[in-house]
Amino acid sequence: MRILITGGTGLIGSNLIPKLKPNDITVVTRNVSQAELVLGHKITLISSLDDFDNLDGFHVIINLAGEPIISKRWTDDQKKRIEQSRWELTEKLVALIKASNQPPALLISGSAIGYYGHQDDNIIDETFDSPHDEFSHQLCERWEFLAKQAESAHTRVCIVRTGVVLTRRGGALVKMLPPFKFGLGGPMGSGQQYMSWIHLEDMLDGLIYLIEHTQCKGIYNFTAPNPVTNEQFSKTLGAVLHRPAFLPMPSFALRLIMGEAADLLLNGQRVIPKRLQEDGYQFHYPELEHALECLRL
Repeated sequence: MRILITGGTGLIGSNLIPKLKPNDITVVTRNVSQAELVLGHKITLISSLDDFDNLDGFHVIINLAGEPIISKRWTDDQKKRIEQSRWELTEKLVALIKASNQPPALLISGSAIGYYGHQDDNIIDETFDSPHDEFSHQLCERWEFLAKQAESAHTRVCIVRTGVVLTRRGGALVKMLPPFKFGLGGPMGSGQQYMSWIHLEDMLDGLIYLIEHTQCKGIYNFTAPNPVTNEQFSKTLGAVLHRPAFLPMPSFALRLIMGEAADLLLNGQRVIPKRLQEDGYQFHYPELEHALECLRL
């Protein structure tokens, strides 16, 4: 297969590409020289989609690009960067798919469980239709709407709403580890907000499952079947590290540090991957303790 990937140097993309070889892989990246260091020389690297008139010849498009959502405070300018980095590229991809005489058979486009917004302890699957109207929902709603425009009799579209990806190779867990390793970790805010997580291997194998199983289309929650509260997550991480985990991070302190972006950590969603399981995917790591232990933190 010929596969086109945006966001190929990110956490998910850079780990997915080795699993997709020996397929013919093209990566769209703003920094080709840096991408060569991360991804190697056995893939095609391009800096822009502007040289394409269509996507004839590509079988699968995987759209993962986007400005990191939680790395900076959400000023108005930063919100625009987060939005446009997702929306503009997705619009370009969809336009190229529509301009193709032989369009790709599949578009996988990223999203996040932030689509649902703040949801307390409601159990949420893909049929849930009462999202809380906040920035993360508005961002994902538009992003998903744009991607869905590629759907046709020739192209199926899968939207992947991703939870917290657990891995030693980067992401949220690596940022959390230092205080926990020093015995200074603990719940954030009340600790009662739910964390919907997924092990990196299930994230990657789930994406490959969508590629290989042509009946799959539509919205998919990419989270493990057993979400936990932030307090449960903290206790389990502490136990795996053999460290105490009882020092809370007060809500006000997190908001001082992160501003509005702290909502992603202080408010949660109890999300389950109903459709992925119904379509036959078997999770390697359905339980948090086993997932963390196998990471060998």
